[in-house]
Amino acid sequence: MAPKENRSQTISTGRRWVQLGLGLIAMMAISSPQYVWTLFLKPFQTTTGAGLTAIQFTFSLLIVLQTFFSPAQGWLIERFGARALITTGAALSGLGWILSAFVESLWGLYATYGLFCGIGTGIVYVGIVGLMVRWFPQARGFATGVVAAGYGFGAILTTFPIDTMIRSAGYRTTLVTFGAVLGLVGVAASFFLRSPQPEEIPTSIASSALVEGANYAPGQMLRTPLFWLLFAMMTMMSTGGLMVISQFSAFARDFGVADVIVFGAPALPLALTIDRITNGLTRPFFGWVSDRIGRENTMGLAFFLEAMAIALLLVNRENATALVILSGLVFFGWGEIFSLFPSTLTDSFGSKHATTNYGFLYMAQGIGSILGGPMAAWLREETGSWVPVFLLIVAFDVLTAVLALFVLKPMRSTLAKEKFVLTAVPG
Repeated sequence: MAPKENRSQTISTGRRWVQLGLGLIAMMAISSPQYVWTLFLKPFQTTTGAGLTAIQFTFSLLIVLQTFFSPAQGWLIERFGARALITTGAALSGLGWILSAFVESLWGLYATYGLFCGIGTGIVYVGIVGLMVRWFPQARGFATGVVAAGYGFGAILTTFPIDTMIRSAGYRTTLVTFGAVLGLVGVAASFFLRSPQPEEIPTSIASSALVEGANYAPGQMLRTPLFWLLFAMMTMMSTGGLMVISQFSAFARDFGVADVIVFGAPALPLALTIDRITNGLTRPFFGWVSDRIGRENTMGLAFFLEAMAIALLLVNRENATALVILSGLVFFGWGEIFSLFPSTLTDSFGSKHATTNYGFLYMAQGIGSILGGPMAAWLREETGSWVPVFLLIVAFDVLTAVLALFVLKPMRSTLAKEKFVLTAVPG
């Protein structure tokens, strides 16, 4: 390769890593509305006077709006560019927290925390994932894992400060302060994001042959059984993780371990912090693993791991130390869905419409939030126990792992053979 070409390749590689870093920061800035929601659960119940199921609908609304509008958001990003839409999303996410600090009613909570944070985080999440699968065609699992890790890691920096400020200054001051700071950080990072130019994308024979396949338009993708299998699998996996995220403080208090001191700290905020670490680490780790041993094999391994962790958490539910450790293992077996599913989808259906296509798959997270949020709370209230909820999650995890290994794998193999014949699907 000529020296000029070497310099060009070095510059392009540098730009890719800059974009990855910016995406990571933006994702960290929008993660707290979802991952520290559980810390605001009790204050919001006190202010509104609502029951657990009604309050948890806010969390489900956040996820539903984050996900159900994502196909339209993906289309807008592809149509008008990533920078403007992602910057707007980061601003909306911070504004949602600020406005929710002043509400007194349940409907006000839905309209601020649910609406603004849901739409804002959805734009940022789908937009950044869509950018990364384009910037890193040869390492999609790793790249989407890194930015998805930002979404998991972001709350590590905020969990203890938010918990401390709630106790000392009240939840309203906490929401305004962190809403403003996180909103500004997200806007600053996303302002410099952009799509790659054709000359900035690696085009080696290996990437062309092994990574990129036919480019399916959303309508074509939605007519394939493979997409709906992925959708069902992501729905079941989302349900388990979102149940733990949204109900963590509720079942920790029911188990009598929330305020027990473990390793010098209260079990609840300590577990939430460790969960953010494992939830972040698992995304690039299993993404990297899947780039090497295959998406389906990695899914089977990770999903069985979560099933085991949930089962052990149920058995040891009155042990505060076990709660802290096992909840971390739960998230290590769950968070990788946000690197494995988008990379699998793009491998299967091409990168041309990756942002919009992932928007459709990401809607599964919204269904999972309903099943893991108000439906899980309803099941707890109806049965008087968290045991049926935990057992249902274990069943979902095991079933999804089996589907990955014995149904998804042969279906993707068939699709791969077709790609040797079809160089592109029109659209």
